[in-house]
Amino acid sequence: MNISVVIPLLNEQESITELHDWIAKVMQSNRFSYEIIFIDDGSTDDSWATIMALSQKDENVKGIRFLKNFGKSQALHAGFAKAEGDVIITMDADLQDNPEEIPELYNMIVVDKYDLVSGWKKKRYDSVISKNMPSKLFNWAARRTSGVKLNDFNCGLKAYNNNVVKNIDVNGEMHRYIPVLAKNAGFTKIGEKVVQHQARKYGETKFGMDRFINGFLDLITIWFLSRFGKRPMHLFGALGVIMFAIGFVFAMYLGIDKLFLNQTGRLITERPQFYIALTTMILGSQFFVAGFLGELILRSKSDSSRYLIKQELNF
Repeated sequence: MNISVVIPLLNEQESITELHDWIAKVMQSNRFSYEIIFIDDGSTDDSWATIMALSQKDENVKGIRFLKNFGKSQALHAGFAKAEGDVIITMDADLQDNPEEIPELYNMIVVDKYDLVSGWKKKRYDSVISKNMPSKLFNWAARRTSGVKLNDFNCGLKAYNNNVVKNIDVNGEMHRYIPVLAKNAGFTKIGEKVVQHQARKYGETKFGMDRFINGFLDLITIWFLSRFGKRPMHLFGALGVIMFAIGFVFAMYLGIDKLFLNQTGRLITERPQFYIALTTMILGSQFFVAGFLGELILRSKSDSSRYLIKQELNF
């Protein structure tokens, strides 16, 4: 199979049929063999009924329905697990991503041998204050912390070699930073393509202040995991040694001063250096223990289900 199109969605019943027809037209005109995987992330409207109707008319349509809303990252993870195409295309269901971009994205993966190609919505139709400015800030911070030189990390329209999606773990809210996850996994040929962005035709944007805040928290998380995720002792152990050493130096100073230099008979517990030494040594010990616990957890962790699938179609 040439292409798997993975589409996570939440309450997009008005756009699903139009999007399907558009994708099918592009695929058929280019003679691609394909599948379209819709992942209903706990919609409360008739999105699933629409997907079921499409699957009965078109055997290329497949569906996954979550028991409740688990988030876009979990939806992509489920879609990636089921995808069978040589190239996987992800796109949003709100018609803001243009399916006409698919053939060129496919060629960049197959012909130009990119591992991943990310869309760049250079010209946007979103609100400048509520979405454009936060997006620019995200992208700047992500470039600086990850070393991946993309202009638009958060664009839903992306193309992947099948090996990429089968070997990265998209969890939490990390869908924004899939290119960083791919780089950390060893897939370094990452490209970018300017894509056409379209104004939202139906419904309302899911972007809000909570996603703005969560995005930055996720960026900090992925930076930490990239640097220390497989060796927590390198961070916590180093901090522990430094803190303990500072405390030990203060303690030595107090001991020497008490035995040889102190002429006033002042108690050690009356001096502020005593509390600095005590606090830093305790913190150092705790950091060191945290590093050991991190190593133990890392070596003993087992994968657990992050979402529950209620229903599947055509798999």
